Amino acid sequence: MMNWLLPEYIQDMLPDEAWRIEAMRSELLGLLRRSGYQLVAPPLLEYAESLLINESEDMDLRSFKLVDQLSGRTLALRADITPQVARIDAHLLNRQGVTRLCYAGSVLHTQPSGLMRTREPLQIGAELYGHAGIESDLEVQRLMLQTLALIGIDGVHLDLGHVGVFSALVRHAGIAHGLEADLFNALQRKDVPGVRALAAGLPQDVQAALLALPQLYGGIEVIARARAVLPAYPEVAAALDQLGQAAAHLKGLAHDIGIDLAELRGYQYHSGMVFAAYHAGSHDAIALGGRYDDVGKAFGRARPATGFSMDLRQLHGLLAKQAQPQAIYAPYRQDAALDAAIARQRAQGEIVVVDLLGKAEHRAELNCDRELVLRDGNWVVAAIRN
Repeated sequence: MMNWLLPEYIQDMLPDEAWRIEAMRSELLGLLRRSGYQLVAPPLLEYAESLLINESEDMDLRSFKLVDQLSGRTLALRADITPQVARIDAHLLNRQGVTRLCYAGSVLHTQPSGLMRTREPLQIGAELYGHAGIESDLEVQRLMLQTLALIGIDGVHLDLGHVGVFSALVRHAGIAHGLEADLFNALQRKDVPGVRALAAGLPQDVQAALLALPQLYGGIEVIARARAVLPAYPEVAAALDQLGQAAAHLKGLAHDIGIDLAELRGYQYHSGMVFAAYHAGSHDAIALGGRYDDVGKAFGRARPATGFSMDLRQLHGLLAKQAQPQAIYAPYRQDAALDAAIARQRAQGEIVVVDLLGKAEHRAELNCDRELVLRDGNWVVAAIRN
């Protein structure tokens, strides 16, 4: 049995990747802290029902489950940290005003969420609770783009959508839940013949609007096209207004901005504007977010909310490779003066590696370009001569 093999889509992080991802995590959490977001660290394991948003079937299928030997109840390994942060806001902090929270931690998926994706993403994100206006949507969207820029990811394409358009059509036409789910799936695939067949018995204006949604994607000009072809429902007009404001506000922060009115990712729990960042180096979105008002209802306290999340392991794959900094070599010796010299260098931020083996054939593995040498009774740093 090959005990060194890992399950499919589960990988170790070796030193170069692990150190750089840790530096990215620290940089991003620093930005979030400076922006007023407070760090929380929920557990990896919870009761299964606590980890589902609005009983999301998608989240249920993505979650590993097991039986708790203490209580006999079903536990789940988190597939997303967002429900946990909503629980903390609703039940533990119980603040009345605006609450800004951030997090960073591993999640586990039963299936990879995209091509070449790990089943153990390292998720980092931010959530804003207690404010229902577009101002909080804009803050979160802007912050997501700033985090990507901070770690050196440029050329980002931002996609904006709004689930309020589809939900308004469903509500005005009185569409039953089963048909709503089928239409949702067809729209996600941009399956126009499928949408046409499913919408055949609906009012003409709703049929026309549903058939138009898969075509309403492209640049900011899509908003004007949508106003011309969609019903003049107040909810639709408000959604299009919000998309226009967001596109204007974020101009310059992204390489380009697109509108996609058939983008309904997370429709089961999103309630307003949704957004995703894309990059030429990835087949999948590199950051996702949106508004999900009343998500805390399952925990006894409904609150408006908006937020975003991203996978640090995925982002690392978009960056140019970077070698680890080289260290200072120190011989192993019982010498108080050497110990003091090593301590001084480490206090100044240098990496000092003590060579326990003392074998010349292994020295290259220590990644050192300088060494501590004894000169005139003092230990000093000198370049290593090849």
